[in-house]
Amino acid sequence: MAVRIAKALLSSPVHPLPPQTPFTGAGIYAIYYKGAFPSYKKIAAKNTKGKLSLPIYVGKAVPAGTRKGSASKEYNGNALYNRLKEHATSIKQAPNLNITDFSCRYLTMEPVWIQLGESLVINMFAPLWNGVIDGFGNHDPGSGRYKQKKSQWDVLH
Repeated sequence: MAVRIAKALLSSPVHPLPPQTPFTGAGIYAIYYKGAFPSYKKIAAKNTKGKLSLPIYVGKAVPAGTRKGSASKEYNGNALYNRLKEHATSIKQAPNLNITDFSCRYLTMEPVWIQLGESLVINMFAPLWNGVIDGFGNHDPGSGRYKQKKSQWDVLH
């Protein structure tokens, strides 16, 4: 099942980041970079000429309550779309990145399959922002925690 999920994500349509039209659902996504930032030169080279073959980040968006096992079976929220919007906002705030250099693919699915799909795609590609440059997917730490050490992503961007 995990392989089918990964294939479905990787063959899904490419969208700008964030997608232009809101949609409902939860699921997984891959973000691709094709810009000129020197540290990402090798990644950008894999994502040129209309071919996106190496995501810089892979993530998931789950319905509220999933962590505690209380997510609604009839979930119709915008968790996945909202998560992609959050990432676009983070990138727009980075002075050395341009949001037009990013695109994404996404796949909505039943919440039970989300973790499995995300884990497989991360293992397939080892995206840079999922490991080496940590901190991109972090949520707002909340008041009182802003004095903590900055993530590698925040230091670089």
